[in-house]
Amino acid sequence: MRGWSALFYKEVLRFWKVSFQTVAAPVLTAVLYLLIFGHVLADHVKVYETVGYTSFLLPGLVMMSVLQNAFANSSSSMVQSKIMGNLVFILLTPLGHWSWFFAYVLSAMVRGMAVGLGVLMVTTWFVPLTFYNPLWILTFALLGSAMLATLGLIAGLWAEKFDQMAAFQNFVIVPMTFLSGVFYSIHSLPVFWQQVSHLNPFFYMIDGFRYGFFGQSDVSPWLSLGLVGGALMAISSLTLYLLKTGYKIRG
Repeated sequence: MRGWSALFYKEVLRFWKVSFQTVAAPVLTAVLYLLIFGHVLADHVKVYETVGYTSFLLPGLVMMSVLQNAFANSSSSMVQSKIMGNLVFILLTPLGHWSWFFAYVLSAMVRGMAVGLGVLMVTTWFVPLTFYNPLWILTFALLGSAMLATLGLIAGLWAEKFDQMAAFQNFVIVPMTFLSGVFYSIHSLPVFWQQVSHLNPFFYMIDGFRYGFFGQSDVSPWLSLGLVGGALMAISSLTLYLLKTGYKIRG
């Protein structure tokens, strides 16, 4: 395990050197979502009795930013290293699969949390927020970023070129994020689509995270915690196996 911190530092430095693109740009995107959707739907959508739509929207945007950027960091780093050929320099080091896992996942979590914090700090100028239970907020932010960072690592290992990685993100990650209740409560959907939403693991991350702000959610936060935690353990086990066997990184 000694030495993983150097790889972790390298990965954090990789995205921080271009923070205007990797951190500031996603924050601006989330602010635009808030201004547009909040302005258009604020007077037409009622979710919770005591919570306005714009306030309801903000935690979803924060969590969406955390998830998408955690995924983007680990997936882009791995596929870039494979395409540019500099992955061989990491393969030459005596780092084991656990070191790779911790370095890539934790660095992606740092980016996701940095973007989420930036979105929260900027958008609270527009929307007053309450913090019902900060511990729930932090727990789901950490679990969600870890899960998407791990998924990003799987995508990066699988992809052999940039368009494959982009396809994974555009056809899997983005739809599941947008259909997870970021912009609406699933109780506003027909019964069939409510049941479909319950099959989306991203829904439980968003819903549990939102519970930390308002003390209200579509399902029990404990159920969300159990499902997200179980999914993270399963995906982490798969990722560690792929790293140990050298899936698509060792000839």
